[in-house]
Amino acid sequence: MSKWDRAQPWVSLLVRLGLAGIFLVAGTLKISDLEANSRSVVAYELLPNTVAVTVGRVQPFLEIALGLLLLIGLATYIAAWISAAVLVVFIAAISSAWGRGLNIDCGCFSKGGVLAEGETPNYLPSIAWDVLYLAMAIFLIVYPISRFSLDGWINSPSIVDSEGNDNE
Repeated sequence: MSKWDRAQPWVSLLVRLGLAGIFLVAGTLKISDLEANSRSVVAYELLPNTVAVTVGRVQPFLEIALGLLLLIGLATYIAAWISAAVLVVFIAAISSAWGRGLNIDCGCFSKGGVLAEGETPNYLPSIAWDVLYLAMAIFLIVYPISRFSLDGWINSPSIVDSEGNDNE
């Protein structure tokens, strides 16, 4: 067994917990004010208002659900794919706002929405962070097996020999 084979489940654990934390914090911050999050989604001017309002109300719950799945390591592969898709949408939306010259706060970890007169958006850091989070999600797609996950417990319970030694 190579060093990577031994280290990979631990690295995947760190990545899984990191991405879980990101989604849990982002979703929790948004869930306390669904109206503000809806206004943030509307500010991107990408969807009809009624659809944008619905997305704004559902998005925090999706983020929290992804965060919880990743936290406990349940359906990690699927959660990583959904996370990657969500992050691609976030990156595309922020890039679109930047390219169209919109003066908005991305709403990633804030209430978002249209910025006050004189405030200038800084989209590059938000895109860079989302690209990092996307890389984390892709890592979990490639290496979904991690320590302390329900996936590992459900799919391959530990094998204990007759002397009580863990042979995993």
